[in-house]
Amino acid sequence: MDILKLENKIFDIQSDSDFDDVSLQVFDFQYHSIKVYQEFCDLLNRNPQNIESYLDIPFLPIGFFKNNKIIADNYTPEIIFESSGTTGSETSKHYLAKTELYKKSFLNCFRQFYGNPNDYCIVGLLPSYLERGNSSLVYMVNELIGLSGNEQSGFYLNNYKELAELLLINEGNKQKTLVFGVSYALLDMAESFPMKLSYTTIIETGGMKGRRKELIREELHEILKRGFGVNQIHSEYGMTELLSQAYLTEDNIFQSPNWMKVIIREVESPLMLLEEGKIGGINIIDLANLYSCSFIATQDLGKSHTNNTFEVLGRFDNSDIRGCNLLVS
Repeated sequence: MDILKLENKIFDIQSDSDFDDVSLQVFDFQYHSIKVYQEFCDLLNRNPQNIESYLDIPFLPIGFFKNNKIIADNYTPEIIFESSGTTGSETSKHYLAKTELYKKSFLNCFRQFYGNPNDYCIVGLLPSYLERGNSSLVYMVNELIGLSGNEQSGFYLNNYKELAELLLINEGNKQKTLVFGVSYALLDMAESFPMKLSYTTIIETGGMKGRRKELIREELHEILKRGFGVNQIHSEYGMTELLSQAYLTEDNIFQSPNWMKVIIREVESPLMLLEEGKIGGINIIDLANLYSCSFIATQDLGKSHTNNTFEVLGRFDNSDIRGCNLLVS
């Protein structure tokens, strides 16, 4: 298999037929190069010889990333991303074989939804992620900040006043600005420095991190819309174990890039897939995650819709379902 040719195919997907073809090639590569995934598939009697469609491919439970080094044979990680976690809890690790592939994925995705980074002043309000030091979200935002070329772009910890002043200056200059912000910090800022923004887009990345009460997304967005004086709050959906992101830009619906797809499974029967509009567990195919596992069963609840769109409705853990924001980076 020409793995470099397969890399390029991932970002050339234009149709469901293309997606199916590339998915089968990625599955074949990962089955033969990731032992823990092969063992999981074998337990289900699934292998490249009896898989006919991406819908037949097994989804590895996301918990495997806590106890296994999931990376293709003969590859050494260039960087290791780690999920956030409560004190004493196990965290997931993503052993990233090629940082350039991650950059290609998030930049192509960003351009699809927002255009060129150099059209914006890009701000990261991600204090808890910065403090942790090995966040895939911080890596992405840092790269986008560099690509923006705007001298005002950068990270802000808890200095809300300075950020508020920057946003008002940019508003006066009609400078388009993007703010990637963790939920609790955006709430703190909206309460302390309410304003009316016209040229600024707020992208919440989820996460109260134990700092504030968990809110369902609709409630969180309503508070933020009032605080920042905007008609819409955007969201980014991604996680440590993946290389791609989906974005919510309107109507509480997430849109995936062409190389990423969400499929809903039955919660009580994980191998049973559900049709569009039915609520269940979220399975994600992220073909950009080539040197790790592209087929992951998350602990998020949601439902899929047409045109590669989906909703995130909550999270389940040992059948305990609760409404929360669920965006893990």
